[in-house]
Amino acid sequence: MKLYITTVMLFFAMLLSAQQTELSKIDSILNSKINDNDPALFLGIVKDGKIIYKKSKGLASLQHQVKATKNSVSNIASTAKQFTALMILQLSIEEKLSLEDDIRKYLPTFYPNVKEKIKIRHLLNHTSGIRDFYDLMSIQQNPWWRREGLDNKDALELLEKQEDLAFIPGSRYLYSNSGYTILTKIISVASREDFHKYSKNFFENLGMKNTQFLKDYMHVIPNIVLPYSDWGDGVWQQYPMITNLYGDGFLFTSLEDQLLFEQAVQNANYNNNRLLIESQKPIKNSEIATYGFGLELEDRLNRNAVHHSGGTGSYHSQVVRYLEEKITVFVMSSNSRIWSGAIADEIANVLLPSKELKNNYDDKIKNTQNLSLVNDIVGQYTSPGSYLIRIEKNENKLFWRNGNNNPRELVQENQNIYKMKRNPNVKVGFFKNELNVFYESGKISIYKKIAGKKPTQADLESYVGKYYSKELEVFFNINLEKDNQLKISFGKRKRLSKLEILNRNELLINDYILKIQRDQFNRVTEILLTTNRVLNIKFKKKTNLKFQPKIKTENGSIQVTTIGSTNGNSSTILLTKNYANGNEIWFKKFGGKSYDKANSILATKDGYLIIGSTSSYGNGNYDMFVIKTDKKGNKIWQNTYGDFYNEYGFSAEKTDKGFLLKGTKQECPNNTDVNRKCKTNVWFVKIDKNGKELSRKILEEIKK
Repeated sequence: MKLYITTVMLFFAMLLSAQQTELSKIDSILNSKINDNDPALFLGIVKDGKIIYKKSKGLASLQHQVKATKNSVSNIASTAKQFTALMILQLSIEEKLSLEDDIRKYLPTFYPNVKEKIKIRHLLNHTSGIRDFYDLMSIQQNPWWRREGLDNKDALELLEKQEDLAFIPGSRYLYSNSGYTILTKIISVASREDFHKYSKNFFENLGMKNTQFLKDYMHVIPNIVLPYSDWGDGVWQQYPMITNLYGDGFLFTSLEDQLLFEQAVQNANYNNNRLLIESQKPIKNSEIATYGFGLELEDRLNRNAVHHSGGTGSYHSQVVRYLEEKITVFVMSSNSRIWSGAIADEIANVLLPSKELKNNYDDKIKNTQNLSLVNDIVGQYTSPGSYLIRIEKNENKLFWRNGNNNPRELVQENQNIYKMKRNPNVKVGFFKNELNVFYESGKISIYKKIAGKKPTQADLESYVGKYYSKELEVFFNINLEKDNQLKISFGKRKRLSKLEILNRNELLINDYILKIQRDQFNRVTEILLTTNRVLNIKFKKKTNLKFQPKIKTENGSIQVTTIGSTNGNSSTILLTKNYANGNEIWFKKFGGKSYDKANSILATKDGYLIIGSTSSYGNGNYDMFVIKTDKKGNKIWQNTYGDFYNEYGFSAEKTDKGFLLKGTKQECPNNTDVNRKCKTNVWFVKIDKNGKELSRKILEEIKK
């Protein structure tokens, strides 16, 4: 009996000694991050439902040299999303709302043009397609942190102006703070209470009496921790926080409150706490399982985990719950020199038992291929979410470029498999016309290679113009300099910035990718701007909506224009060849006794094709008009295409047999009723090289 007791005591003594060693290591990590006079850092650990570590270090206020304590209150930023989600889940359990509800049930004026359901659960796990309002404000050239007094009402007013979504709800994941701002409004409507009143009661019921969402940045919050950054120069400055946002973040809380909550989460199964049990799982009926109720559900440190991070200005935080080990690490800080996520991982590596790391790379990674570096690998690729990346070669090294981000070096492992130099567990495999990104978990992302066609001179000129976003009430201008360099200016700012040409359809400025959109006649009509958490926001072209009336030549240009008669009862097509300085070399005129108009010109091997419309010739009021000339502008043939009503020619493309003419065709129910309603359709006509019509096709109606 004595031997048994001695053995048990020895066992517990060994456990205690091991735990003390671990805690000593954690103390060392904490002390290595900041000094006593630096901005604050908080660390807490819960294991098996008990708090085993709780410490704060540094100052809550540098100005007044106030030490941080377990009751100091800091901003945990986006780690707060789990609490907003928890309130939604509680209302769902109480049947005051359903996660399947369309958000328009609570916000009926939002997205009236969107036919698909935007469900509450889509907001919870960032699959709604609603663009992030912080990035929208940045595109407006007036970021959120500059707007004193900015609140949820302002954010919701901006979102209410948005006419479409970035993608169909449920079709993909894209992190967006907007969803959680909208959720605060839904909570208020469903609970029939002011959000701040509802959330205050909610936290009190959880025992978190020192936790509250920001209401007014000017209000005094007892024991608040102030945020500090040194901006890289080693001099501490207080980060200005002048907004009144809440729900997506801006939750002020203490280490004591957070550890109390983490205990409740770990003990939820013992206490049969349905709310907390369900909150740690994927959302029912969801299209994704990697993000749930304000929480990421993907593995961390190669272990099953539930976690989230947050960062706002100099405030940041991280919570990680290792489910199998029953260990939770919580870190928060007001110090911009350090990062909570990295500290949490370092702490976890001390606590977690040793584990043989296994990788489950997709078997395709074993499929080696002998590829040419330049011809098969280097180039442009599009991601599953239609995001452009570039693989570049520089001094015999291979690099991955995402937008305008710093290049990431790739190191070759075998014939066609590379690894990220800074993250070697991520592998990049190159195959015929695609690259695959392999992850240890077995996940694989497939990127398709694209041709990356370079723009022509006509393309460069077609980009020029003013573009306006109705939803954001902001515009930008694109100019073409004499050296053929594209420049862009935003709003009323006169400063021009260089545009990088990625390919014929995509331009780049800083973190903005501009996707060129064309109509059926190949005119640039709008640009879709993508940056960070905003996809494809529309900027419609307001100026220079022209066809192609000019062709650049070796020593100048060929240009087609329309000139009116002196008395205004006719017009003529004028073809000119010009020197580079614009002076005319020769000219030719075409047309009849009525109105003839040219819209564009196309270069051919032996001359030019002029496309326009005529009322001098043809079958109806106006017919599509095409003139073929030689290199000197002499007419080879001309022809018209159309019927009784109006047909207009706008542009043309070369085909194997001749040309594809693009224009419009008018259709009317009769030709006698003056009040008749006619419609205009896109109209394509195929002709051979001699102008003979081969076929015609009516496409969609043009809506005015």
